[in-house]
Amino acid sequence: MNAKPEIAARPDELVSIDPATGEPVGVVPPTRAAEVDALVARAEAAFRRSGWARLRPDRKAAVLHEVARRLLAEKEPLARLQMRDNGKPLAECRAMVDAAAGAFRYYAGVIETHETEVTPPRGDYVSMTVLEPFGIVLAITPWNSPIMNEAQKVAPALAAGNAVILKPSEDTPLLAPELARICREAGLPEDQLQIAQGTGEAIGAALVAHPGVRMISFTGGTDTGRAIARVAGARLVPAALELGGKSPHIVFADADLDHAIAAVASGIFGSSGQSCVAGSRLFVEAGVYRAVVDGVAARAAAARVAAPDDPAVEVGPLASFRHRDKVARHVAEGLREGGRVLAGGTVPRGGVFDVGAYYAPTVIECLPATARLCQEEIFGPVLVALPFRDEAELIAMANGTPYGLACGIWTESFKRAWRIGRALEAGSVWINTYKQSSISSPFGGFKDSGLGREKGTDGLRLYGQVKTMYFGLHDAPFGIAR
Repeated sequence: MNAKPEIAARPDELVSIDPATGEPVGVVPPTRAAEVDALVARAEAAFRRSGWARLRPDRKAAVLHEVARRLLAEKEPLARLQMRDNGKPLAECRAMVDAAAGAFRYYAGVIETHETEVTPPRGDYVSMTVLEPFGIVLAITPWNSPIMNEAQKVAPALAAGNAVILKPSEDTPLLAPELARICREAGLPEDQLQIAQGTGEAIGAALVAHPGVRMISFTGGTDTGRAIARVAGARLVPAALELGGKSPHIVFADADLDHAIAAVASGIFGSSGQSCVAGSRLFVEAGVYRAVVDGVAARAAAARVAAPDDPAVEVGPLASFRHRDKVARHVAEGLREGGRVLAGGTVPRGGVFDVGAYYAPTVIECLPATARLCQEEIFGPVLVALPFRDEAELIAMANGTPYGLACGIWTESFKRAWRIGRALEAGSVWINTYKQSSISSPFGGFKDSGLGREKGTDGLRLYGQVKTMYFGLHDAPFGIAR
């Protein structure tokens, strides 16, 4: 297998590698541990003195709208930069710039129309709530969808009035500085959004533990999320954690099988499976199991694996050579456990495949639901197929992992869809569709898939703390006992 190429850079620099070619894209100087205090101090000064936190909502909204406009104005260069930074097909990268702009536009609307509550009085007073910012929010984002994930944290955190320190993945460091530049050019005060570059073990851990950081928002792996939660718990600061998934995709015999097969393939092979909500476990009712699984395997075998700028690409490279090799190890272990490959299961060879971090879309069957390949998040284009006989068996298997992020259900029965959708432990349930996403709908997981909800109006409240204010109406002075 290809190894990560040697790059002429200083040992302390972060190098972005194009996973389609193995060539360097850019070099970013890391934030050093000695600089963390100064970084937080600048954010604190911006929060206290810039006036952003107390700016009228309509004026905040105007800046956020301008960020959205500028993102779209630079859509093509930003999309191409992300394509080279993490290998996603160019069409997906363009859609993610659209999503990033949409996040700023949406939270501009939310903050301008956000209403506080006048609560029912139980005495001689009027009481109401207001939403106050935390101060400094630390946003830590993963490598799979940089510009979109960064915007979906930064936009509501800024809308709520916070100063934000954004730490992107060390594997995809190039988009965050562009987002910060665009925000400044749109009118965001200096230092209201700052970028911290470096590894999670070094800079991420230092920021999570810093007493000046008052709220943490993290998207990434469950083990890292647990480590952050331990520190946040000890510090008594809130942490929003969007973590891993092992989402079940379920097909009943009465479903439109052609549509279901297409959605199953799209749900796991799109983005090369590098999506937290990828439908990586396929459960098919026994009577149609063979037809559905063979149909998905045929789509996997026919999928166009190509360079991300190829107009016909369906599946691009994985985000790094290291991650590609990790996916291959998962598959090898599944085969040792008794799995049978119906499609893929290999590193493709020849042409662009010899220089890029590619892995073939893979379908595996003949494993029990307790196998590691059915339990652990692979984060690659690998689907495990399992039959089920009845709803009770299905629910037990589908809920039988530590994760609970998303699921898909294909059936023509509304009653069955409702029953199964309510019984499954998942934060998002798609019925006769899959992997739909809206910035206006809350998103998050059950169990080990995380804490809190991003997106929607909940996404604004996530980055603020509620204060209750009382206005006395009594005429007589208080007595000591009342």
